[in-house]
Amino acid sequence: MKRPSLTPSLIAASTTLLLSAAPARAHFSIQQPASWAAQDRLGNPQKSEPCGQADPGQPAQPTGEVTTYRPGQTITIDLTETVFHPGHYRVSIAQDMNSLPADPPVTAGDTPCGSTTINENPTLPLLADGLLVHTSKFSGPQSVQVQLPQGFTCDKCTLQITQFMSNHAINNPGGCYYHHCATVTIAPPGDGDGTGGDGVTPDNGPGSSSGGCQLGGVSGTAAVPAAGLLILALGLLRRRRA
Repeated sequence: MKRPSLTPSLIAASTTLLLSAAPARAHFSIQQPASWAAQDRLGNPQKSEPCGQADPGQPAQPTGEVTTYRPGQTITIDLTETVFHPGHYRVSIAQDMNSLPADPPVTAGDTPCGSTTINENPTLPLLADGLLVHTSKFSGPQSVQVQLPQGFTCDKCTLQITQFMSNHAINNPGGCYYHHCATVTIAPPGDGDGTGGDGVTPDNGPGSSSGGCQLGGVSGTAAVPAAGLLILALGLLRRRRA
């Protein structure tokens, strides 16, 4: 029996079918702040919304890491796109995973993941959108800065970094998105572990010190010479009376 020849049209159709059936493979990992869950070399788990906590076949393993920041601080997010696809990133924060915003709707193009809207005026829980917009492969790890809201504090809340991928097949179960999260505490100066995150020590204002008590606005180290002057003055007064 003669086998049918592979014509150019048949080859093209087969190639299209294989590409459309290929799984989504753009990935990224985060280095700062510390991820809430252990990551493999590609950054997995990261498919399931909102934090990769329910990826099929790859259960999340919490690290227990907590990063401390201060209200209004500009924080640095370090990430590596381990497998390239055009797109951008967005950052949100909420008290817990369940309070994070849903991934934005996507308009299909040549692939199911065509385009999505970018919010240029984000409000909580969204902190920033349209970060690191790119259509070609990054040359290496990327850093981006995001400012936390003034007066916003929380204890062990969830910071989410989301990647939108265009020109991409559907990522099951994350659609056109990948997700990473970090557990963070945002505390006023003097609270928490004494640092403001990113290795920055909060400025406690005039009269602040690295330790000791505050006595009426005078630090414990400044109170010692003040007490000595008072004793000297009392001694001189007694001599005059004598």
